[in-house]
Amino acid sequence: MSWIDQRPDGAIETAGTGQLNTIEAALFREAMARLGAAVHVVTTAGPGGKTGFTATAVISVSDQPATLLVCLNRQSRIMPVLQQNNVLCVNTLRADAEKIADVFAGRTGSFMEERFQHGKWMTLKTGAPVLESAIIAFDCRIFEVKTIASHNVYFCAVEAIRQGPPGPALVYHERAYKQV
Repeated sequence: MSWIDQRPDGAIETAGTGQLNTIEAALFREAMARLGAAVHVVTTAGPGGKTGFTATAVISVSDQPATLLVCLNRQSRIMPVLQQNNVLCVNTLRADAEKIADVFAGRTGSFMEERFQHGKWMTLKTGAPVLESAIIAFDCRIFEVKTIASHNVYFCAVEAIRQGPPGPALVYHERAYKQV
């Protein structure tokens, strides 16, 4: 099944199956706030520029081929850069990385390359920035994009991994950072 569009009343029109009716957006957001998730900084670099964003909507899809899924709101100013670069790195943050999470979430006002003034960075195979202090970094090439309602869903082939030292991770739960 492939979603085509979300109507103003919240219903989703689907290809070949008609309309899906879901719960109200506010109720869904409240429920999702109770779902703890790892905090990642997703970065990209290439012909479109260098930037990144904070995300919790990251999940493994398959190990053969090694594939991750990353979601980004289509209204994001980062989306055109990501589409042009076609590469990204998912950097899973350590428990003490709240400041970096806030910078890449746009809470400090910095944008594009300014965000990389925080933390130490390197690159792997794709050239997307890798945070040296990340617990794990997945260096990926985007191979498919699906539009689902307000977001683009990026399917990403993992081309390289950098493992940092083990330790507690930063999670987002009940609208606050926590350590696990």
